[in-house]
Amino acid sequence: MELVRNPEIREDPYPAYAQLRELGSMVPTVHGGWVLTRHAEIFNVLRDSRFSSSSRHQTGYEQMSQLAGQVGLGDLVERFNRVMLFADPPDHTRLRRIVSKAFTMRAVEDMRPRIAAIVDALLDDMASEGQADLVEALAFPLPVTVISEMLGVPADDHAMLRAWTSEAVKALDPSDDLSGLFPAAEAMGQMSAYFDELVAARRAAPGEDLMSALISAEDDGDRLSHDELLDTAILLFGAGHETTVNLISGGALNLLRHPDQLARLRQDPDLIGSAVEELLRFGPPVQMTARIATVDVELGGEKVAAGTELLALVASANRDPAVFSDSERLDLDRADNRHLSFGGGIHHCLGAPLARVEGQEALGRLVARFPELALAEDDIEWKPTSTIRGPARLPLSW
Repeated sequence: MELVRNPEIREDPYPAYAQLRELGSMVPTVHGGWVLTRHAEIFNVLRDSRFSSSSRHQTGYEQMSQLAGQVGLGDLVERFNRVMLFADPPDHTRLRRIVSKAFTMRAVEDMRPRIAAIVDALLDDMASEGQADLVEALAFPLPVTVISEMLGVPADDHAMLRAWTSEAVKALDPSDDLSGLFPAAEAMGQMSAYFDELVAARRAAPGEDLMSALISAEDDGDRLSHDELLDTAILLFGAGHETTVNLISGGALNLLRHPDQLARLRQDPDLIGSAVEELLRFGPPVQMTARIATVDVELGGEKVAAGTELLALVASANRDPAVFSDSERLDLDRADNRHLSFGGGIHHCLGAPLARVEGQEALGRLVARFPELALAEDDIEWKPTSTIRGPARLPLSW
């Protein structure tokens, strides 16, 4: 798919999204699926139980699964079938209920002082320099420190886990080329082995961390199985930092590219809550998500057969002019901001409250601390993924 593979489009996909919206709310693909481009259809699909995030419902799944097993990717397919992100009820309901207690708004707000302290310490380190790569200085270490403290992951292991996560997220990009999944499968296998050891250590000596809580968690008498525990740990660690890294770095980039809005935030720091919502709309870390029709259904005036894949362009929906006035403009004062950056329905992002607090504390404190903040380079290097989008580096000066 050109939208995913073309580096120039990945660098700035929004003109391509606009062109797709002009073609219609549902654009057919060469493989018999559909690309959803507009807010109404994507909003509905994400909340409709007739559309599943599990590839088990897709036409040709059995053949694909058999082929994956033959070439050594069977474990990856099984892991995707188990993990909460791609599970259907009742498994999804059970898994999410067990995990969700750590991510309530109240639980996250209790963490805000600690998050603010981490941000201030990282900004202190930045201030001693004069320039920095924001990804390395703030955007990565903040969320990875927070989720690591929650899970009880030692700080010395951050770099190793980061490398594995960077490979693993490539499996989320739409592709019909199985060979590209081998590095992701290997990375997930290494992460599984790592968390297997961590789980064993927590079983022997439980602590106050989330991992210990997951081990002991019961939901109506039903515990997480060992495989579910490992898969959940991998998901929480990866999702707990990878997307927030891009919220912080991409958000800072968009503020710097829109100096009027940066000045507006500096003028009114209390605007940070609204600012983060608008930055999520304008440059969502997760650009797209897929769903499979489980029954024949009509959508957007088209007949969609059971087993058909729909690629929902969340980032395109976020700029749909039918929903957002002046949709191509960054407006930190935007009211009624119904962006879809955290998804919707049963798979609405579990970590949304945490991502919001981390984004608010990081970006709010960054712009307040460095009034002369500026881009040190005009050309921005982007990560080589399309589903997850963010700067690979963001050199800044002050």
